[in-house]
Amino acid sequence: MRGFSLDQLQAFADVVELGSFSAAAERRNLSQPAISQQIKLLEQRLGVRLIERIGKRAMPTAAGQALQAHIGPIDQSVRNALDAVVPFGTGMRGRVRIGCGATACIYFLPAVLADIQHRFPELEISVKTGNTADMARMVEDNDLDIGFVTLPVTSRALDITPVMKDPFVAIFSADSDVADVVTPQQLVAYPLVFFEQGSNTRVLADTWLRIQGKAYRPVMELGSVEAIKELVGAGLGASVLPSMAVIHGRTRLPVISRPLSPSLGRDLAIIIRRDKTLTQGLRAVQNGIFAAGRNSDNSDHGYFNSDDTATD
Repeated sequence: MRGFSLDQLQAFADVVELGSFSAAAERRNLSQPAISQQIKLLEQRLGVRLIERIGKRAMPTAAGQALQAHIGPIDQSVRNALDAVVPFGTGMRGRVRIGCGATACIYFLPAVLADIQHRFPELEISVKTGNTADMARMVEDNDLDIGFVTLPVTSRALDITPVMKDPFVAIFSADSDVADVVTPQQLVAYPLVFFEQGSNTRVLADTWLRIQGKAYRPVMELGSVEAIKELVGAGLGASVLPSMAVIHGRTRLPVISRPLSPSLGRDLAIIIRRDKTLTQGLRAVQNGIFAAGRNSDNSDHGYFNSDDTATD
């Protein structure tokens, strides 16, 4: 290892990923000459050329490609080494990177993270939102430490622990006269304000509505839970949302919610790499999500079955 530097390897990895010395320098908040010097020192140590320019893009040579294949495992080993040392320090320090869907980030995680931050103020927590497929890939690649995602997830690299069921409900403006339980036949009688195409909520709602056998078309398609609730509250239609998103008093214009028949919902789970070192901070986040999920679990809820799956 003499003569090697993790900074040199990181500079090389950034240049290859971004295809540019200037972009790599900007990412690291360094000057372009500083990045170039890191690459030069690494090439001198190895005795081979690692980067070549093809047009305006910096590309790895054959030797560079061989080195690139080892950067991920090296980065993982360094992270594991640092994680292993954290418990020997005083207090709860370190960083935990969480990935989850937007709805869970807005309506579920804040209370969990506020409690953890109150108990462990020196623990750094970051959150990234996205669909399940992207979050699972980032956990696999160690770009995230833990994911809180919608099942199904299939990966040999991940430990997958179901946490809670989140039933879906129909929502209407507060002055609507609706049954205690809503069927697909009843819901399609209203103008529908739905999530945009591609979201997991939309896929599940569409599949559930097909039971009634008639064509339907939403009058509005939006990407925001809050926007959907405001429009429904204004009397412009009805919608189907995860129950965790329907919090009394949260919406400026009031809405009412009703359970669905047949019932519909999603299962949420924690995902972590099987070989991940569970630091004190990561374990605190894992336990906090699990406890909050169990406290709100609807364990007796049987959901409508569909062959369709989605990624959020």
